[in-house]
Amino acid sequence: MNETTQTQSTPQKNQAKEYLKGWVPYSIKRYWFYFAITFVALVTPFIKIGGNHIFLLSFDQKKLHLAGVAFDMQELYLMPFLLMLLFLGIFAVTAVGGRAWCGWACPQTIFRVIYRDFIETKVLGLYKSIKNKQKKPDMSKMENKVKKVVAVLLWSLLAFVAAADFLWYFIPPEDFFKYVFENPTEHMVTVGFFVGLAFFLIIDVVLIKENFCVYICPYSRVQSVLYDEDTVMAVYDPIRGGQIYQGHGNDRTKAYSKQKELLSVEPAAECTTCESCVTVCPTHIDIRKGLQLECINCLECVDACTKVMGALGKPSLVQWSSEKETLRHEGKTNFFRGKVIAYAAVLVIVTVALFVMGSKKEHMLLNVNKTTRLYKINDDRTVENSYLFLFANTDSKEHTYYFEIVDNKDITIQRPTEPFKIGAGKKAKKVVVLTTAKELAQDMRKDVPFTIKIKAYALDDKEKIVVDRETVFVYPRYDLLPKKN
Repeated sequence: MNETTQTQSTPQKNQAKEYLKGWVPYSIKRYWFYFAITFVALVTPFIKIGGNHIFLLSFDQKKLHLAGVAFDMQELYLMPFLLMLLFLGIFAVTAVGGRAWCGWACPQTIFRVIYRDFIETKVLGLYKSIKNKQKKPDMSKMENKVKKVVAVLLWSLLAFVAAADFLWYFIPPEDFFKYVFENPTEHMVTVGFFVGLAFFLIIDVVLIKENFCVYICPYSRVQSVLYDEDTVMAVYDPIRGGQIYQGHGNDRTKAYSKQKELLSVEPAAECTTCESCVTVCPTHIDIRKGLQLECINCLECVDACTKVMGALGKPSLVQWSSEKETLRHEGKTNFFRGKVIAYAAVLVIVTVALFVMGSKKEHMLLNVNKTTRLYKINDDRTVENSYLFLFANTDSKEHTYYFEIVDNKDITIQRPTEPFKIGAGKKAKKVVVLTTAKELAQDMRKDVPFTIKIKAYALDDKEKIVVDRETVFVYPRYDLLPKKN
């Protein structure tokens, strides 16, 4: 009897080894991906190109740094493009791969993996295995209480690092360390945000846990609108595995807890009812019930089932696939469908628009405002108009500026008479007086406005730093002028 069993099991084992040969669990791929994006997130704030950050939205300096180019607050027309890329990108990822963002890139998920799987399980052994996330440790034991305190303390240190890293995208690291560690009393708002965000991360990861994904995060509700039959996600195959549950939605009731019960009704069912896919789930769902809002597409259930079914020489009953392909067996997943092509087209358009607009970076900004007095009439019949010019040097070095009137030779600059210097990143207000000795109009009924074009430039770099602005020169009603001698 034993020899027969041995001869029957050996081919099966060989088949299992062949089937699982070269198989890399999704969890391992996720861990490497987590490491990569965490490394990028930590390093990016310190990388500069030409003295400017890769990305920095500084409310303190009132600047946006993007790909090494610094934009002034008056140039924040780029922000809508960045926001569109962010939201359209997430929507496109959801339409193609479900909640792939949640399982593979969301900081909440990464933080929970670090705390639960690494600190609590691998380092401290508070959980016996990361394969069973449903079995809680016995906290009545003093040893486990101590381990829990140590785990919270270790995560608290990492939470402060994560909070600092988040703020580095709004406050440059070099300024952040000065504000927080050298002059904290003068920057209490920054310190408050830093400490408050760190404490939120501690409470979130230690106490709220995956309930944040299930009950708080609105993304799980949005995803149901974006899904279609070709959206790729973790899907259980009820045709091969058998219908473990009966009913629909929240009314599903468990029908078969043991394989023999399932086989008595569905003899061809392949599910072993081992529930490996259930115990490993971080959001505590049973993937065999079908699509659920709580699923974050971490694919740990796929790994669990692949290992169990692979030992039997069979493909996993839970696949990273679409409902059309795995749930209903109606053909291959269509990745190049209309919705995906539309998302891709819009993303390309927005990206091109962002680069085009970003390439038109102005190294000098100029606002021209007319003063409240329309004009001044002198005894010699000359007419003056006064303006307030606000110059901003958005370049990284000092420049000498001046301006000229390019389309009306009858109007001249009375003030200022000399070019002026503005330091890098500095602003300057200039009272400008334009005058004319010519009779520009002889209208006896009303004042006459003339549109004039102002060309401002840096004397030391006329080709690169030049802007054009239009304003109005108001010529008075003719009968207001002094009579000619």
